[in-house]
Amino acid sequence: MTDAEQYPDVHPFRIEIADAALDDLRSRLRDTRLPPPLPGDDWDTGVPVAVLADLVDRWLRHDWRATERRLNALPQLTTRIDGQTVHAVHIRSPHPNATPILLLHGWPGSFLEFEGLIGPLTDPVAHGGHADDAFHVVIPSHPGFGFSTPLDGPGWTVERTASAYAELMTRLGYDNFAVHGGDHGAAIAPEIARAVPDRVIGVHVNGSLSFATEVDDDTAARLTPIERDRLRRIAEFMERESGYIAIQSTRPGLIGVMTADSPVAQLAWIHDKLQAWTYPQSTPALDVLGEQFVFDNASLYWLTASGGSSAQVTYAMTAAWGAAKQDSGVPTAVIVFAHDVGLRFADEKEHTIVRWTDVDDRGGHFAAMEEPVTLVDDIRAFYASLRS
Repeated sequence: MTDAEQYPDVHPFRIEIADAALDDLRSRLRDTRLPPPLPGDDWDTGVPVAVLADLVDRWLRHDWRATERRLNALPQLTTRIDGQTVHAVHIRSPHPNATPILLLHGWPGSFLEFEGLIGPLTDPVAHGGHADDAFHVVIPSHPGFGFSTPLDGPGWTVERTASAYAELMTRLGYDNFAVHGGDHGAAIAPEIARAVPDRVIGVHVNGSLSFATEVDDDTAARLTPIERDRLRRIAEFMERESGYIAIQSTRPGLIGVMTADSPVAQLAWIHDKLQAWTYPQSTPALDVLGEQFVFDNASLYWLTASGGSSAQVTYAMTAAWGAAKQDSGVPTAVIVFAHDVGLRFADEKEHTIVRWTDVDDRGGHFAAMEEPVTLVDDIRAFYASLRS
């Protein structure tokens, strides 16, 4: 029985991009006008022109129709919640006692981040695990992202999105469920626990739950070497890399215009962060994340014209950093890979941290694609500990 047959408010969804849209994309890519390189032409000023020219050539060879066929093999749905179309992938495990789990992506990613986790999570026996580790997987596209567009109104804060996802799980027949998130998904995940603490089994995130920019002298004296390095890198980020936040949080409409008219502007805007946030930074993001994801993801942003709305939801509709929040009391786990900057003493102020894993020798911000085995193992171990 399909979701649509079981739940009348849920509708089956297939990706069907018109030929004219793909022809237009290829035409625009062929007619790209790149600027003269800036002095140095390196990553300190953005995507180097030589790198971008190569990316454009590769994007021209990308086969969206093959991507469409692959993604349409996954059961997808849309549903209207609080006036907004919400798209999701919903894959039930063959194991009937599986735990439902929401997987929440970030920016500049998409639901595509979790495609490689579907098999290990839904069918662990076929991937080195046990039937007890099985999950029914739900991967929504956040409002304003991908096929959860257009954005139908203002006010899509993390709190409102969290409430919408609780309703999504209700419509899919799940009373209790687990949550995992990264980046913007890591901001939404604990809000779901705050909204419905009696329904959320646990919250698992990669990266961090807060963003500590400074500490007092007593805290500084107690920092471990890893924590001191993370605090140093946070300071460097705020000084050298945070300009995109100011633009997206105050002028998302400008981003929307640029990225809706130029696929190369869209590619450069998000690829700058793919490169900055993968590990190690000396390796091209194309090699770390794979060509398939890079151009599938860029195409998704372009074909749905979601550059502006995704920026608005992620940054312009988010409460100020540092605003105090109440601890939901829901058990929470954090895994921090080498690129990321999670600080346990900061996260414990608002969350019930019961598991903390530092992986300081590998992995970047896009954990589901960079270190999928380690991430899946940590998700399994965390929820197994709650079952026991």
